[in-house]
Amino acid sequence: MSWNPASTAIVGSGAIGIYYGARLAAAGHDVRFLVRSDAEAVRTRGLHVGSVHGDIELPAVRSAESPEAIGPVDLVVVAWKATANLHLANTLPPLMHPHTRVLTLQNGLGNCEALARVSDPRHILGGLCFVCLNRIAPARVSHTAGGNVVIGAWRPEARQCAADLAAIWKSAAIRATATPCLAQAQWEKLVWNIPFNGLSIAEGGVTTDALLANPRTCGRIREIMREVVRAARALGHPLDDTLVERNIERTRPMGPYRPSSMIDYLDGREVETDAIWAEPIRRANAISTPMPGTTRLLAAIRRRIESRDGP
Repeated sequence: MSWNPASTAIVGSGAIGIYYGARLAAAGHDVRFLVRSDAEAVRTRGLHVGSVHGDIELPAVRSAESPEAIGPVDLVVVAWKATANLHLANTLPPLMHPHTRVLTLQNGLGNCEALARVSDPRHILGGLCFVCLNRIAPARVSHTAGGNVVIGAWRPEARQCAADLAAIWKSAAIRATATPCLAQAQWEKLVWNIPFNGLSIAEGGVTTDALLANPRTCGRIREIMREVVRAARALGHPLDDTLVERNIERTRPMGPYRPSSMIDYLDGREVETDAIWAEPIRRANAISTPMPGTTRLLAAIRRRIESRDGP
């Protein structure tokens, strides 16, 4: 029997959470947004998504400032940054009943493991978002490109749920597909995230078009992408060499895109250094497959952050 969640809670109502939650709500799904800093804006003005696939205006949505006020739901979507995972133990339990599924839309590695400490590992799903989004004001998001979501199961028991959810989201005008191997899909996304998010910080706050226009940084992008592909293969995930040029070519039309980590860095927020860079390095080192280019990049990112934050 197929699984169809009757209610969904969005945890982390930033660009990712607002965009995908708004698409579901616009399609008639029962979506409840956990909001904190944008609570007043959401209450008074609702949500707005300016999208290349059609704008979404939701003058009124179901929102709350605490998980207790939302209550148990069938699906919890974790869309906050991995740096907020220390709050999972307090946030998730009020949202869950015994059969609640939890979907992480977070970047990097280690998020499913964090969820497994507070929820049933058999009920954990992972989603990879290939989308250009920016939060431009409270409760306001700009969607300029992409939108695809790849959904997979963290444990084999959830594979049918992943396929069911992808079909449900696709019917809500979300370009969703299911993957038979979540870990491979995670490494495939890291091929883009590790160099572009990283170099945008290491170079002092540089958009993707500027990185590609500079022969030196463009060369480093290719070098690091190839390194990520090699590490993934060593871990049993057969990524294709063509991913390198495909990722570069799909980035060129984005123009002066600001990766999410660059925005966090420039705005003085914590950067997802562990999930996006340190954890992949640890996993590769554990099987004697060093990632020297990524390791140097992480060191440069940390120097930039230390310089920003001061003594």
